[in-house]
Amino acid sequence: MKIGIMQPYFLPYIGYFQLIKSVDTYVIYDDVNFIKGGWINRNRILLNGGEFMINVPMQGASAFKKINEINLGKITPKLFSTIEQAYRKAPYFKEVLPVIIDILNFETANLSTFISNSIVLIAQYLDIKTEIILSSEISKDIALKSQNKVIEICEILGATEYHNAIGGKELYGKSQFAKKNIELKFLKTNPIVYNQFNNDFIPWLSILDVMMFNPVAEINNMLNSYELV
Repeated sequence: MKIGIMQPYFLPYIGYFQLIKSVDTYVIYDDVNFIKGGWINRNRILLNGGEFMINVPMQGASAFKKINEINLGKITPKLFSTIEQAYRKAPYFKEVLPVIIDILNFETANLSTFISNSIVLIAQYLDIKTEIILSSEISKDIALKSQNKVIEICEILGATEYHNAIGGKELYGKSQFAKKNIELKFLKTNPIVYNQFNNDFIPWLSILDVMMFNPVAEINNMLNSYELV
């Protein structure tokens, strides 16, 4: 059983979805502290030939709160208009448009629920079959922290492998997972390049950018373009 665990990020880059596809069960880590200045409520798209930050509004966001304790602010038409302005001439805009509408029109007052729903909808569009669950729905020892908490989730779910983004090398040690008979692997995304109108390519934008310029079959090739180290 392969398990992946990561915080809910708003329209994250393709590596996030590579991680989802690489495992049998993916856990959206929604009951850990909110990180200010991270990617939980924002991401980058291509607008007028350059990168542009979009975000979803929050109410009462604080590093002292869990992600699933933060309220969602009002989603205004401006967010949709910005995405439409950025990509209306992209080759797959019409195919992706219903996904965007469903994401932005989803009714909830909770930030984590909103973002988790968007991740599920995009995974469905990309034909990713991985089971996606929330960490807050798993009964566990809430006193555990960082690596120990992740290991317990893996044990509860019967993991034999735990996949983490390459950036987690500084946080997790393979020996600690091995003590629990779990093999820790880090996912390293290979370089991915595609046409973005006639612009110089800007890498690692939101998955929306990938979806706007590529058919699902080609995106699935990209989703498999990584190394486990």
